[in-house]
Amino acid sequence: MTLTGKMLIGRQPLCGTREAVRAINPATHTPMEPAYAGGERQQVEQACALAWTAFDSYRETTLADRATFLDTIAERIEALGDELIERASAETGLPRPRIQGERARTCGQLRTFARCVRAGEWLDVRVDTAQPERQPMARPDLRQRHIPLGPVAVFGASNFPLAFSVAGGDTASALAAGCPVIVKAHGAHPGTSELVGRAVAQAVNDCGLPEGVFSLLYGSGHEVGITLVSDPRIKAVGFTGSRSGGMALTQAAQARPEPIPVYAEMSSINPVYLFPAALHARGEALAQGFVASLTQGAGQFCTNPGLVIAVQGAALDRFVNRVSELLPRSPAQTMLTAGIFSAYAEGVEALTRHARLVAQGQAAQGPNQGQAHLFLASADAFLGNAHLQAEVFGATSLVVACADEEQVRRVSEHLEGQLTATLHLDEDDLVPARTLLPVLERKAGRLLVNGWPTGVEVCDAMVHGGPFPATSDSRSTSVGTAAILRFLRPVCYQDFPDSLLPTALQHSNPLLLRRLLDGQREA
Repeated sequence: MTLTGKMLIGRQPLCGTREAVRAINPATHTPMEPAYAGGERQQVEQACALAWTAFDSYRETTLADRATFLDTIAERIEALGDELIERASAETGLPRPRIQGERARTCGQLRTFARCVRAGEWLDVRVDTAQPERQPMARPDLRQRHIPLGPVAVFGASNFPLAFSVAGGDTASALAAGCPVIVKAHGAHPGTSELVGRAVAQAVNDCGLPEGVFSLLYGSGHEVGITLVSDPRIKAVGFTGSRSGGMALTQAAQARPEPIPVYAEMSSINPVYLFPAALHARGEALAQGFVASLTQGAGQFCTNPGLVIAVQGAALDRFVNRVSELLPRSPAQTMLTAGIFSAYAEGVEALTRHARLVAQGQAAQGPNQGQAHLFLASADAFLGNAHLQAEVFGATSLVVACADEEQVRRVSEHLEGQLTATLHLDEDDLVPARTLLPVLERKAGRLLVNGWPTGVEVCDAMVHGGPFPATSDSRSTSVGTAAILRFLRPVCYQDFPDSLLPTALQHSNPLLLRRLLDGQREA
């Protein structure tokens, strides 16, 4: 498939007129062809108009048809074969196995949402049948279902060119909900975005859906993004990226005459707690697991373990010393973009001014290679210095040494919202862990025991979200089938004749849903 450098507005490939975006191979620091000219306001409005026109038709597609559409997208992506793998690897510097795994995850989550759509539980059908004889007032017939919000703007992420980008989790969950999607591709991997975007567009055509169900836009700077979020036909936003980017979109969305929700995943340092008994018994294994998690993918994961919290003492000293022996064996790794590498270097420099550097990985051997770092600070220093809580996106972590369990709790209460919190514990640690658990439930969206936070399973029970600034809305998740709920709202139908009711609410229950019927869940 020859790359064109064009946007997709519905079925129509169009050239932009604004400043071009061009991928740069971060491993060689060389630009790649083709250039992708950015869209202008008129083209954004055209995409929004198509999405709005498609909305009422698409949202009432049958569950089977919508699920088939999601499955077809997965098939079209897989059909791209090695071309997709090679382009994504070249644009990101990520190794082929990582891209292959990410493709599998992307297609897997599309099929997971297809399963979710077919089941129909997300409709959350509730029926309270009429009680005309009730006194002192009769009860009407009341039926509730969830309907999609409307067209959704999705912003591709830099660190996952497939799983959090054009056909990633935000797009899959919005399409599953019945919302047309307009994607603003990330400038770091425009060619990958075009390939996947054309696969989605082909699936739209294969399934006979309105062309406005999907569009793909490019643009440097903020013009396209802000124009898109500000358009009155856009009813929700999905974003994964920096805190500054997420807040800019949130502010634009809230400044509209009709404010809309922005589901932005932004900043997290993912504290790891090393409880005393576990640290004493398994310090070696914990050191090895920590280094592996820290350096995985050059540390460019939203769930990277950027903070370690433990009570000071000989066991913690042994852990730090062992990490200091292991980390110098870790080679520097190519980061996703020159911009990310530059921001990482600045973050490391800032930590150097506020904490003690105790270990670092091997020095860079090429452009845009991030060197791993480990820093150490006291709990008192952490509590008194906001710089120590800033996210450093890359393979850098800070160990906070606490005087006792009470100081561990104080440090925990001081934390901002997080995507994850990890507890490494043994049987003798259960009492202090249970005491700390309510704090961590308030602070994080996913709590782990005796594991490492890097790696997010796509399944029904997963939560990838958390209190601000981890996300802009702590009530939601961007991974797992519950992500569909972000793009839905409830509607109640009172005293409707059966022939006028949506299929999901009809008396005969033709979709065979497990309804909440007069307060009882159907078998």
